[in-house]
Amino acid sequence: MCAHPSCVSDDVVTYEQLKDMMSTGSVQLFDVREPDELEAGFIPGASNIPLGDVEQALRLNPDQFRERYGVPKPGLEDSDLVLYCQRGIRSLTALESAGDLGYNNLFDYAHKQQNSS
Repeated sequence: MCAHPSCVSDDVVTYEQLKDMMSTGSVQLFDVREPDELEAGFIPGASNIPLGDVEQALRLNPDQFRERYGVPKPGLEDSDLVLYCQRGIRSLTALESAGDLGYNNLFDYAHKQQNSS
Protein backbone atom coordinates (compact mmCIF):
# COMPACT_ATOMS: atom_id res chain seq x y z
CA MET A 1 0.00 0.00 0.00
CA CYS A 2 1.05 3.56 -0.52
CA ALA A 3 2.97 4.84 2.50
CA HIS A 4 2.45 8.49 1.65
CA PRO A 5 0.04 10.40 3.94
CA SER A 6 -2.10 11.49 1.00
CA CYS A 7 -2.93 7.87 0.19
CA VAL A 8 -5.96 6.51 1.94
CA SER A 9 -5.78 3.30 3.97
CA ASP A 10 -7.92 1.43 1.47
CA ASP A 11 -6.03 2.58 -1.61
CA VAL A 12 -6.21 -0.78 -3.41
CA VAL A 13 -9.10 -1.19 -5.83
CA THR A 14 -10.50 -4.49 -7.03
CA TYR A 15 -11.55 -5.40 -10.55
CA GLU A 16 -15.20 -4.68 -9.73
CA GLN A 17 -14.37 -1.33 -8.14
CA LEU A 18 -12.25 -0.34 -11.13
CA LYS A 19 -15.05 -1.31 -13.53
CA ASP A 20 -17.48 0.87 -11.56
CA MET A 21 -15.05 3.79 -11.47
CA MET A 22 -14.42 3.55 -15.21
CA SER A 23 -18.12 3.29 -16.05
CA THR A 24 -18.83 6.57 -14.24
CA GLY A 25 -15.82 8.32 -15.78
CA SER A 26 -14.55 9.30 -12.34
CA VAL A 27 -11.09 7.83 -12.84
CA GLN A 28 -7.92 8.26 -14.81
CA LEU A 29 -6.10 4.95 -15.27
CA PHE A 30 -2.37 4.79 -15.92
CA ASP A 31 -0.24 1.76 -16.71
CA VAL A 32 3.29 2.37 -15.38
CA ARG A 33 4.94 -0.52 -17.24
CA GLU A 34 7.46 0.00 -20.03
CA PRO A 35 5.95 0.44 -23.53
CA ASP A 36 7.28 -2.92 -24.77
CA GLU A 37 5.40 -4.68 -21.95
CA LEU A 38 2.09 -3.45 -23.35
CA GLU A 39 2.38 -6.03 -26.12
CA ALA A 40 1.36 -8.64 -23.52
CA GLY A 41 -1.88 -6.73 -22.97
CA PHE A 42 -3.26 -3.67 -21.26
CA ILE A 43 -6.53 -2.40 -19.83
CA PRO A 44 -8.61 -0.57 -22.45
CA GLY A 45 -8.86 3.09 -21.50
CA ALA A 46 -5.51 3.13 -19.70
CA SER A 47 -2.73 5.49 -20.69
CA ASN A 48 0.91 4.48 -20.46
CA ILE A 49 3.37 6.48 -18.38
CA PRO A 50 6.42 4.33 -17.61
CA LEU A 51 7.47 4.43 -13.97
CA GLY A 52 10.67 6.33 -14.76
CA ASP A 53 8.60 9.11 -16.35
CA VAL A 54 5.81 9.43 -13.76
CA GLU A 55 7.28 12.23 -11.65
CA GLN A 56 8.35 14.30 -14.67
CA ALA A 57 4.98 13.68 -16.38
CA LEU A 58 3.01 14.87 -13.36
CA ARG A 59 5.12 18.04 -13.25
CA LEU A 60 4.18 18.98 -16.84
CA ASN A 61 1.66 21.73 -17.39
CA PRO A 62 -1.76 20.51 -18.59
CA ASP A 63 -1.12 21.34 -22.26
CA GLN A 64 2.24 19.57 -22.32
CA PHE A 65 0.74 16.54 -20.56
CA ARG A 66 -2.13 16.26 -23.04
CA GLU A 67 0.23 16.65 -25.99
CA ARG A 68 2.58 13.95 -24.70
CA TYR A 69 0.07 11.40 -23.35
CA GLY A 70 -3.10 12.20 -25.29
CA VAL A 71 -5.29 12.59 -22.19
CA PRO A 72 -6.00 15.42 -19.76
CA LYS A 73 -3.54 15.84 -16.92
CA PRO A 74 -5.06 14.61 -13.67
CA GLY A 75 -5.80 17.33 -11.15
CA LEU A 76 -4.47 17.12 -7.62
CA GLU A 77 -7.91 16.43 -6.18
CA ASP A 78 -10.50 16.43 -8.96
CA SER A 79 -10.51 12.77 -10.00
CA ASP A 80 -9.42 9.35 -8.83
CA LEU A 81 -6.01 8.35 -10.11
CA VAL A 82 -5.50 4.59 -10.48
CA LEU A 83 -2.08 3.19 -11.32
CA TYR A 84 -1.17 -0.37 -12.19
CA CYS A 85 1.71 -2.48 -13.46
CA GLN A 86 2.44 -6.19 -13.79
CA ARG A 87 2.97 -7.16 -10.15
CA GLY A 88 2.12 -4.05 -8.15
CA ILE A 89 5.60 -2.96 -7.16
CA ARG A 90 6.09 -0.21 -9.74
CA SER A 91 2.56 1.10 -9.26
CA LEU A 92 3.20 1.54 -5.53
CA THR A 93 6.39 3.45 -6.29
CA ALA A 94 4.44 5.62 -8.75
CA LEU A 95 1.75 6.23 -6.11
CA GLU A 96 4.41 7.50 -3.72
CA SER A 97 5.78 9.86 -6.38
CA ALA A 98 2.29 11.19 -7.11
CA GLY A 99 1.59 11.61 -3.40
CA ASP A 100 4.85 13.50 -2.94
CA LEU A 101 3.69 15.92 -5.65
CA GLY A 102 0.43 16.61 -3.80
CA TYR A 103 -1.93 14.25 -5.61
CA ASN A 104 -4.83 12.88 -3.60
CA ASN A 105 -7.38 10.18 -4.42
CA LEU A 106 -4.62 7.73 -5.34
CA PHE A 107 -5.34 4.05 -5.89
CA ASP A 108 -3.48 0.91 -6.90
CA TYR A 109 -5.26 -1.65 -9.06
CA ALA A 110 -4.38 -5.03 -7.60
CA HIS A 111 -5.26 -7.09 -10.65
CA LYS A 112 -2.84 -9.91 -9.82
CA GLN A 113 -4.54 -10.47 -6.47
CA GLN A 114 -7.91 -11.19 -8.04
CA ASN A 115 -9.17 -14.71 -8.64
CA SER A 116 -9.87 -15.46 -12.26
CA SER A 117 -13.18 -17.18 -12.81
